[in-house]
Amino acid sequence: MQNIVLFGPPGAGKGTQSALLVDHFGFVHLSTGDIFRSNIKGGTELGQMAKTYLDNGKLVPDDVTIRMLEDSANAHQDAKGFIFDGFPRTTAQAEALDRFLKAKGQAISGMLALEVPEEELRTRLLKRAETSGRADDADPKVIQKRIDVYHEETAPVAEHYQAQGKYKGVQGVGSLEDIFERLSAAIEGLS
Repeated sequence: MQNIVLFGPPGAGKGTQSALLVDHFGFVHLSTGDIFRSNIKGGTELGQMAKTYLDNGKLVPDDVTIRMLEDSANAHQDAKGFIFDGFPRTTAQAEALDRFLKAKGQAISGMLALEVPEEELRTRLLKRAETSGRADDADPKVIQKRIDVYHEETAPVAEHYQAQGKYKGVQGVGSLEDIFERLSAAIEGLS
């Protein structure tokens, strides 16, 4: 079983590439955003807890996020592997994910980090705002803040996987097909 962390800044193409990789490799895609929305919509206890934080503009605490992710992973007992998208976002979450997988006799196979220059990220996010109607992608100041938060708070998670020899940078610029081929080759190289 392969467990992949697909990593990168906002606009790097994680969601788009995850969908292609799921179709190609048969992985289960675990996106914390999707998991939050599903739990909130379903009115689960964890969803209600998360909603309280989100409604107040706060980050959902690691323990709530981790419990939701574990519930989602446990619901897919026959999975060939997982692509974790948007998780882990902190070193504490990475350590919790390692413990969770170790208890199941598994581990993260690799962190594949999509590397995209900031100017390209800004261009992609503005274009996504036009096509998807996502208001958070339409304001250049908000976009820059999201990129800055990624560099300050999320990027250090890469060091956790670098220390384990599991980090692999992947060029995230080019056609969807070219990026997909690079990611696929990186995954096949993990086997």
